[in-house]
Amino acid sequence: MNESPYSFDATIDNFQEQVLQASMQTPVLVDVWADWCEPCKTLMPMLEKLAEEYRGNFLLARVNADQQQELAGHLGVRSLPTVLLVKEGQAVDGFNGALPEGEIRKVLEKHVAAPAEDPYDKAHRLWEQGDKEGALAVLTEMNQQDPSNTDVLIDLAQLKAELGDLDTAQQVLDSLATEDRMQHKAKQLEARLKFLRQAGELPPVADLDRRLEADPKDAEALHKRALHHTLAEENGDAMALLIRLMQVAPEYEDGVAKTTLVELFEKLGNTDPNVRTYRRKLYTLMH
Repeated sequence: MNESPYSFDATIDNFQEQVLQASMQTPVLVDVWADWCEPCKTLMPMLEKLAEEYRGNFLLARVNADQQQELAGHLGVRSLPTVLLVKEGQAVDGFNGALPEGEIRKVLEKHVAAPAEDPYDKAHRLWEQGDKEGALAVLTEMNQQDPSNTDVLIDLAQLKAELGDLDTAQQVLDSLATEDRMQHKAKQLEARLKFLRQAGELPPVADLDRRLEADPKDAEALHKRALHHTLAEENGDAMALLIRLMQVAPEYEDGVAKTTLVELFEKLGNTDPNVRTYRRKLYTLMH
C-alpha cells in the first residue's frame, strides 16, 4: 500500500477514532477490499491517486475484509469492493464494484470540497489561456517562496521574454547555475531569446516573400524569412529554408544557416520529427 498522509489501514480498533470521529472534520472514504478480489486491485490505486489529488480534503481508509471480518460485518458488506463515504459520523454515500474514475469523482463532488489547484499547474493553465500577467504573478510568488526552483525560474524567464522584456529574461537565465543552464528547457529559451533579438531587425514577411519570388537564391531573404518562420513556431518551414540557404550560399554570414539549424535542433530536442528529418538532411549536405 502507498505510504501517504491521506490514506491509512482501518481496523476494528481504530475505526471509531480515525474514521467516525475524524469524519466530523474531514470526510472519510472507506474502501473494503481483499487480496483475492480482482476489481479491488483496479479500484485501490485509483482511490489512492484521488486522495493524493485532493490533498487531505478527504481521507481514504482501507479495510482488509479478510483480516477485519468483524468490522466488515458491522459495515454491512455483502460484496467486494464496497466503498462508503463517511461524513460527520454517518455513511452518506457509497458504491459497490470498481467504478470508472469519472463516476467516483461524481460521488466525491457531492460531499467533498474540490482539491486546491497546484500553483505551478495554475500558472501554466493561465499561461495557456493567454493570461500571461496572471501566470507571471503566480510564478513570481512561487519564486519568492522557493528561489532555488529552477523550473519556476526558467518559466519566469520564458514569460518575461514573451512579454517583451528580453533583458530580464536573459538576466534570469544568466543567474542559473551551469548545470541548470544545460537543461533542455533552458537551452530552448536561450535559443528563443536569440531569435527574438534578431526579430527586431527583420523586414516584413511580405517584403521577403517578394524578394524570394524575384530571386529564390537571395541569401539574406532566405535567412530572414527562416527567422520569421521560427518565431511563428513554423519550424519545419524554417529548417527547409535554412537547408536551401546552405545549398545556395553555405558561407553566407559565416555559415549562419548551419548555426541557426543547430540552434533550432537544440531548442526543439530530438523528439521533434522535424529535427530528425532535417538533421539527416544537414548530415547529407556536410558529407
